[in-house]
Amino acid sequence: MTTLDYAKARELMVEQQIRPWDVGSARVLDVLQAMPREQFAPAAHRNLAYADLALPLPNGGYMLKPVIEGRMLQALDLAETETVLEIGTGSGYLTACLAQLAREVVSLEWNSATADAARRALASQGIRNAHVENADAMTWETDRRFDAICVGGAVAQIPQHFAEWLKPGGRMFVVHGYAPAMSAVLVTGGANAASPQSLFETDIPYLGGAAPVPTFQL
Repeated sequence: MTTLDYAKARELMVEQQIRPWDVGSARVLDVLQAMPREQFAPAAHRNLAYADLALPLPNGGYMLKPVIEGRMLQALDLAETETVLEIGTGSGYLTACLAQLAREVVSLEWNSATADAARRALASQGIRNAHVENADAMTWETDRRFDAICVGGAVAQIPQHFAEWLKPGGRMFVVHGYAPAMSAVLVTGGANAASPQSLFETDIPYLGGAAPVPTFQL
């Protein structure tokens, strides 16, 4: 039985998928080159960890395509001193990448089994500056404010309280709209915040608990 060379697959992912899709940040590329994505992928799909695919997770949710994750990380342009709120932990892979780029990550995951699996994956990689909370971002409350927010699933409309968790001048990456034409944007926080900056068009799964209710027409 042939064993996949994960290190080579990781290199090809960066060079053939992520870099050509306008991801040029050296810090982001270095993290993606080093982080073993297969250790966060579901066991049944581990050999697809570096494919240009969204991978389903056992308890619902998805690992996003690597190119989307690369664009997320580049758009947020994190400094090592900054704090990050991640909404939608999923596999924990993006959480781990954020933790390598920032000082601290607080990650919210509404599914308890998914949250537990992500904690184990993060611990296996020695990631100690990321904390996963089993919480629904739609009802979660906190007095903390963050330098950056990364929303790991789509929302039909951007909830106002998400932006309220940003520090003045902080920024949030979020995908909003309706399939198949969603828009990835960068939202800036604060009283004098500019309009959301459109980054690219995409189509990703909705954040857990945030899918729009289907409407029926007569």
